[in-house]
Amino acid sequence: MRGYEPVAAGTLLLVQPIIQVFVAPVAGRLADRVQPGHVASVGMGLSAAALLGSSMLCETTPIAVILALLVLLGVGLGLFSSPNTTAIMGCVEKQFFGSASAMVAMMRSLGMMLSMGAVLVVFAVIMGSTTVTPAIFPEFLTSVRLIFLAFAVLSGFGVILSLRRNSC
Repeated sequence: MRGYEPVAAGTLLLVQPIIQVFVAPVAGRLADRVQPGHVASVGMGLSAAALLGSSMLCETTPIAVILALLVLLGVGLGLFSSPNTTAIMGCVEKQFFGSASAMVAMMRSLGMMLSMGAVLVVFAVIMGSTTVTPAIFPEFLTSVRLIFLAFAVLSGFGVILSLRRNSC
């Protein structure tokens, strides 16, 4: 919507995974010292906050705010990923490590596929099958806001479930 070239937009979006790469190992070490489920819950809560903030973006949102949300999302995902896996694997007997690890990977992939499917459904319902052009930017922005809000709500629900999980 701002007219950025794909390289510039992609570079901006790289902030989130770069932050995640640096936070994940720290989160893994932290999960070794405290309850990994609690670390994962904090991470999911931060991710939910970043998604909620992203649901309020508009054409005039300053780049600094977008960067801050991407950093927050990177921290949240970094705090969630490895501690969540640690919490899951800590509940599994050694003989089932392979199956449990495969199940974690499958659930992660399933979540990504379902979320992409949800994005496509929202785009199709709100925008139809039209190309995204300046004339359709309002519908595109409505779609993006709705998607971020829905995923923020789901993540908030995930925080509640994560906090309620029983330790093994």
